[in-house]
Amino acid sequence: MATVDVTIFGAGAFGLAVGYACARRKARVRVIDPNGVAAGSSGGVVGALAPHVPENWNDKKEFQFQSLDMAAKFWAEVAEVSGEHAGYVRSGRLQPLADERTIELAQMRTENARELWRGKYEWQVAGARDFGDWCPPTPTGQVVWDNLSALMHPRMACHALASAIVALGGEIVTEGAAEGKILHATGWRGLMELSETVGKNVGNGVKGQAAVLQYNGWLLPQLFADSLHIVPHANGSVAIGSTSEREFDAPDTTDNQLDDIIARAIAAFPVLKDAPVIERWAGVRPRAKSRAPMIGHHPLRDGEFIANGGFKIGFGMAPKIAEVMAELMLDGHDAIPDGFKPTASM
Repeated sequence: MATVDVTIFGAGAFGLAVGYACARRKARVRVIDPNGVAAGSSGGVVGALAPHVPENWNDKKEFQFQSLDMAAKFWAEVAEVSGEHAGYVRSGRLQPLADERTIELAQMRTENARELWRGKYEWQVAGARDFGDWCPPTPTGQVVWDNLSALMHPRMACHALASAIVALGGEIVTEGAAEGKILHATGWRGLMELSETVGKNVGNGVKGQAAVLQYNGWLLPQLFADSLHIVPHANGSVAIGSTSEREFDAPDTTDNQLDDIIARAIAAFPVLKDAPVIERWAGVRPRAKSRAPMIGHHPLRDGEFIANGGFKIGFGMAPKIAEVMAELMLDGHDAIPDGFKPTASM
């Protein structure tokens, strides 16, 4: 490859999305990951892209809204460039309403959504019977339905991004020299290393376990109840997740905590009771101390950059993070909210 303009360490959601955005701007991109594409938590199975509740608006919620809003165009362009589908669809989400108080609150949020979501998307109280068998049980017979929520398949999305980078003249390698602008997108181990270097906690890893069931629910809304995401994918499967484990012995093994997740999911969504489990997955997600993604100038490496801490919203944030990081690295234009900058976690 000719002289490299941008080198990215880490072939997960953030690293690949930023690499793609830079390549779209004619930069020559090299992505280096010794474990290959989507080897960490970005190779997961769930892929829920859900918005924050439309209330108590702040920079983080606004940034995420903009990212979810641009996601359809972003993933369509990735598919066009790469020739590979990311499994993206904006199919909405259903959530049960337990009592009159939650119905009242949901109706208030309906009004908020009209303003905060710019009139582009809806948050509504609807009757459960409108959605047939594909609906969480609800004591009130009412659910929240929104059409901003979307989903994608994490592994498919990462491989589509990688193929798009290559199609635009870049390269994905397991080793190589760092040239040009350098971005560190190295996941939870990168956050742990950073914490050890500065001598205090700036971020860590949170383990998640998830399962995949054989059930064809493609184009149906994703479901959320009892803190569980139920996400139907294009390959005729439904993903269920996930645990949040701050303490763990092994980063990639499943145990009885996942058995509990599966049992709770079937209890909450009886339509899945006869669906066989076809995959059990575990991985560690990077969580910055501030709980927002950590993006911008690297706090310790002068002239270098960082994009980490996606935790549970990494793929949802990826399109907008790719845009602002490409602007910062290639043009020097800083449009990153203060709460996302590394100083917020240091």
